[in-house]
Amino acid sequence: MSTDLAAIASPAAIDHLRWSLTAEVGPILFRRIIEHFGSAQAAFGAGVQTLQGVEGIGPTLAERIARSRDTADIEPELALAHKHGVRILCPEDEGFPRLLRHIPDPPICLYVRGELRPEDWLSIAVVGARRCTIYGREQAGRFGHQLGLRGITVISGLARGVDGEAHKGALTAGGRTLAVLGNGLASIYPPEHRELAARIAENGALISELPMTTSPARENFLPRNRLIAGLSLGVLVIEAARRSGSLSTAARASEYNREVFALPGRVDSEFSSGTNALIRDQHAKLVACVDDILDELGEAGEILKKEAEAGGQAQDDAAPPRLNLSEDERDVYAILSREEQSIEMIAEAAGKPASRIASTLITLQLKGLVRQLPGGRFVRPAKPK
Repeated sequence: MSTDLAAIASPAAIDHLRWSLTAEVGPILFRRIIEHFGSAQAAFGAGVQTLQGVEGIGPTLAERIARSRDTADIEPELALAHKHGVRILCPEDEGFPRLLRHIPDPPICLYVRGELRPEDWLSIAVVGARRCTIYGREQAGRFGHQLGLRGITVISGLARGVDGEAHKGALTAGGRTLAVLGNGLASIYPPEHRELAARIAENGALISELPMTTSPARENFLPRNRLIAGLSLGVLVIEAARRSGSLSTAARASEYNREVFALPGRVDSEFSSGTNALIRDQHAKLVACVDDILDELGEAGEILKKEAEAGGQAQDDAAPPRLNLSEDERDVYAILSREEQSIEMIAEAAGKPASRIASTLITLQLKGLVRQLPGGRFVRPAKPK
């Protein structure tokens, strides 16, 4: 392997890539393999008999997995990723999204064209119908724009309709946006969004868990939706029919303990039957403006609203607002010190889910009570800002 190819994936990511290209192994089974053997690399030495020790793997499946694993050719995949400016990340890499790392079925590896940043933790997914009304397009663009103005990363799926308008709204606000695709990154789907995809890669990232040449088949989109939910703090659904794929994204968000929001629509419109049902059945919070979303983000949302009212001017020299700390914030702040700690270390010490700790750390950063260092480490500031 050339040096250039090696630069697009860490040794751990290359190990994960081989498993990603192994037939019969998906995210849930791979997680069981890791739990059984300790690492992707350690599992390479497992024979057919040993693989049967993993829950869910019988003799026939073990033979198919071993055969596919041992013959998987990663060189063409790495070369294609290099050609398209794509990096390959695995959960062991520092740049892998931390919120995504802690869902029950994280991707084996993640293909990324563009740049993922730590501030992308503060994100809201905006999803909805491909065949949407003019109202749906307008509202998707409006919410994408307003979220972008607030410094919140907008996550969506690059699809026609609501998704595309949400991405465009974030970009017109000068904000960041991430697009999660249901196909490999060697091509863009839908093709009319190639220019939009290029803009997203410059102001965020294109993301997929699928091999580079995977086509946009129907069965790829439900798994894609779980990544959209897992990457975000909450999901906003704008126009969805009763059988819309956007409702699966909302369902996954609930499973992952994320917020779910829905924009109400006409009661006689098929395009709003799904969103209206989410609200009626209390599976989503009704929103009419971005402030309704910020209200659900707790004190982090309050700070963002105050910054917007002040014209977004940073007040680095001013004393932090005297805000009462929530129970989670008190617990996390008590654990923080001048010694660097990762989210995982803080979560273990607090005895709370890492996704909840990540959200709490965002609030504490906005209050000037925690400082983030390179590599996803956190410390108490030497002096409050």
